[in-house]
Amino acid sequence: MNTIVDTNYNFPNQKSVYKGKVREVYNINDNLLVMIATDRLSAFDVVMPKGIPFKGQILNQIAAKMMKATEDLVPNWLIATPDPNVAVGHLCDPFKVEMVIRGYLSGHASREYKAGKRILCGVTMPDGMKENDKFPEPIITPSTKADNGEHDEDISREEILANGIVNEEDYLVLEEYTHKLFQRGTEIAAEQGLILVDTKYEFGKTKDGKIVLIDEIHTPDSSRYFYAEGYAERQQNDEPQKQLSKEFVRQWLISNGFQGKEGQQIPEMTDEYIHSVSERYIELYENITGVSFIKADVSEVEKRIEKNILEYLQA
Repeated sequence: MNTIVDTNYNFPNQKSVYKGKVREVYNINDNLLVMIATDRLSAFDVVMPKGIPFKGQILNQIAAKMMKATEDLVPNWLIATPDPNVAVGHLCDPFKVEMVIRGYLSGHASREYKAGKRILCGVTMPDGMKENDKFPEPIITPSTKADNGEHDEDISREEILANGIVNEEDYLVLEEYTHKLFQRGTEIAAEQGLILVDTKYEFGKTKDGKIVLIDEIHTPDSSRYFYAEGYAERQQNDEPQKQLSKEFVRQWLISNGFQGKEGQQIPEMTDEYIHSVSERYIELYENITGVSFIKADVSEVEKRIEKNILEYLQA
């Protein structure tokens, strides 16, 4: 199955290209950004050696739908999606923090809690909670926005302000937008029989100084979902929650001795396992959006993407 794991395009008026863990961002004339969602799979801040069929299309299309569903609350960077894997938007100067918001004690927060910590990113977590319990109110636990190859690090609101990473006026807007988006995301998830457990948002500033939502939103790579049906019973019986997120990849890696730590080897991902991950991402798409996934033609995926971007830029 053809996957797109790396691009090397040269578009008219291209100024630069930035390659993140999953997305590749082309700067067009210091005005537009062309963002290509590749099929790369990242876990524990490490990019896996093989791509996952249709993953980039899935992430791009969920993000575009969710941007549209929240644009009345929070302005965003998106202008168009000329290809299933491509988003085009306004050039922004990104804030160097990721706004992580958690409604439940899961994932990283749960691992920290089990290790005895009760303060995460300067926020106190109540005693007496068990994994996947709901917090009394959603908590914001920011992380640094790491450069290539580096790990994102937990950081508190106080550290962000003290170090001048974001000024207080802007940070108050980021907090307000984060809460609004999470509330809307929670409502959208509930309509699909899901619980939005936690997620992260990234923001940037446009040339005219407006703070906008950038990157992705409410995708299985940036968010964790539980199935609402049976949630209470599973909690009561101390059973694992049935979830929709990339956590299933992390758990597979952990069970095979890999957590991104120095000296650890990435386990072999067989074709059969890669196919199963692709199928899981399609399931995530259909559950999150409520519509059937239509696979794009990937017979010449790199040429298709280039053609669609060039046609959009020329138009």
